[in-house]
Amino acid sequence: MEINRDHISSWLKNLQDHICSSLEIADGSAKFEEENWVREEGGGGRTRIIRNGKVIEKGGVLFSAVEGEAPDFLFKEKEHSTATGDKKAKPLFFATGVSIVIHPQSPMVPIIHMNIRYFEMNDGTRWLGGGIDLTPHYIVAEDAKFFHLELKKVCDKHNASYYPKFKKWADDYFYINHRKETRGIGGIFFDRLNTGNDMSFEQNLAFWKDVGSAFASIYTELIRRNKDKTFTEQNKQWQLLRRGRYVEFNLVYDKGTKFGLETNGRVESILMSLPKTAGWEYDYKVTSGSEEEKTLKLLKKDLNWI
Repeated sequence: MEINRDHISSWLKNLQDHICSSLEIADGSAKFEEENWVREEGGGGRTRIIRNGKVIEKGGVLFSAVEGEAPDFLFKEKEHSTATGDKKAKPLFFATGVSIVIHPQSPMVPIIHMNIRYFEMNDGTRWLGGGIDLTPHYIVAEDAKFFHLELKKVCDKHNASYYPKFKKWADDYFYINHRKETRGIGGIFFDRLNTGNDMSFEQNLAFWKDVGSAFASIYTELIRRNKDKTFTEQNKQWQLLRRGRYVEFNLVYDKGTKFGLETNGRVESILMSLPKTAGWEYDYKVTSGSEEEKTLKLLKKDLNWI
């Protein structure tokens, strides 16, 4: 079977279907709403939003496939310079992917994010990117271990070097520099993956697919473990503050948000990642010895959760 952009887009649509079905079952109440959209410059997507459920307050599972002239900022990130002095036409690009962010009702259930994406240009450039990361409002060691072990299994199946390398990349990427804290407990993150480490593009595509396929079983298990835990109003207020940190990262640092906005993507879909409500408290101080303080102390890079 020929591996091309149509094959990859079709696989991503099927993944979106599977994840939406799994999340609806886990929530037990809410159903996804779908909106199909078209990008004027080329391509489009289907946005699926779930809200006001028993477990999920707001979440999205988005598929997109867009194309057109490659935006200028891509050239700034390429390793080679494109400042040749001529006025050749810009290369054409195609990008497709599935992006997910789930904000739960309960502060005991973690926020989760996943994105897997494929990119190509008509000059022969092509690569894979993606990752999964978890943002608990309260860090539970057993859940963190489970989450990282599942990701390590996926990585080790394909290349033993991938988990330590991609975990480090996630720790560095999902870092709120102006707060000097990680967004959550990390996960794995990779970008511009093509060949290397004795891996062909086809082998890396198999790894990439396994990352996407792991999402549903991992998150539905975390929902099962935590959805029935009791919580207080103080816990809900802490949840709002942690969501505030999530917003700060997505609007200040996230490359996916930047890519979507700079390629004239659909704004409602791009900003789907933001929670329904969030909070900011001036100079907030946690109580010594509290669960909030314990969580803050664990929002550090390079922790070994396994």
